[in-house]
Amino acid sequence: MKIGIIGGGAFGTALGVALALDGNEIALWARDATAVEMMQTTRMNAKLPGVALPQNITFCATLGTVFACDTLLLAIPAQTLPDFLKTHAAQLGGKYLVACCKGIDLTRMTGPASTIRDLVPDATAAMLTGPSFAADIARGLPTALTLACADDAQGAILQTALSTTSLRLYRTVDTIGAELGGALKNVMAIASGVAIGAGLGESARAALITRGFPEMQRLATKLGGQADTLSGLSGFGDLVLTCTSEQSRNFRYGLALGRGESFDSSTTVEGAATARAVRQLAHDLDIDMPICTVVADLTENKTDVMRALNALLSRPLKEE
Repeated sequence: MKIGIIGGGAFGTALGVALALDGNEIALWARDATAVEMMQTTRMNAKLPGVALPQNITFCATLGTVFACDTLLLAIPAQTLPDFLKTHAAQLGGKYLVACCKGIDLTRMTGPASTIRDLVPDATAAMLTGPSFAADIARGLPTALTLACADDAQGAILQTALSTTSLRLYRTVDTIGAELGGALKNVMAIASGVAIGAGLGESARAALITRGFPEMQRLATKLGGQADTLSGLSGFGDLVLTCTSEQSRNFRYGLALGRGESFDSSTTVEGAATARAVRQLAHDLDIDMPICTVVADLTENKTDVMRALNALLSRPLKEE
């Protein structure tokens, strides 16, 4: 099977490696022509050190080869996804479009699968999400993910096509729950990083994870997602992984905030934009989302770490 991947970052490339090692022909597009040439020539990606890129991955600086594939994995940031879809809607119609990013678009206030469905309505919209790091996938380490597709029959086709020896996919029709679980866990990962960076300790991190989880469920169910979805891989599973590992960019960003250190501005931190989107949604829907609101304020320098932590710790005492 020939599969196209849009995005030559660590995650898109790692998915390409896993699928190629399972015998698929992969066409992978990256916007940086120099990086494309380097990957094609050296069979290496600097973002995945030590990982050899199989010969059945073709790297492309133009989109024609990728658009020839019927199944496309969209491994680009959530905030750039809408523009990409609008620009190339004519070429994307009728295809399987699988979002491999996590976030809530600040303009549309929708998650990736919903954005695909809105902007390319004649495509089959799906989302691949769950607890995973690119380095693990690329090295063939066992990984379980959620494949969300509102059309269960089409989801089953994608599940078979995209599962590999090391990559096990579980499907759901609850795209809302899956995309919100993947987006909101990034916000909680920032909060967890702040707690550790500020020296509050592991118990404080555990408390944030525990209290953050019902926040995720509140928003997801309000918007039509299912609570059970949030209890699975795309919610709780991803929450635990990203809140407890420095491989998570969102956790590292929070760690830098907690320590008062600068952070590489070229690194995509989806949770920062998501927190701002959630703060607006919480206001509009009258939902209590204290952790997400505090994280949004932190990312915009509307508060500092100590005031943010005090705001959370001074909330009224109540039953659990």
